[in-house]
Amino acid sequence: MPKLTPKNLAEPDLSRLIEMAWEDRTPFDAIEKNFGLGEPQVIAIMRRELKRSSF
Repeated sequence: MPKLTPKNLAEPDLSRLIEMAWEDRTPFDAIEKNFGLGEPQVIAIMRRELKRSSF
């Protein structure tokens, strides 16, 4: 399975990634383990995908 990047995330993966990052109980380490994306990448995705008021 190829490593996921912010550019090749499928919509369900993108939604799950944002959901996990939004939850305070999910550490960025767990997100990195599941998606191969570090905290700066996750934050960049959230800024791009969410409304400013939601972020």
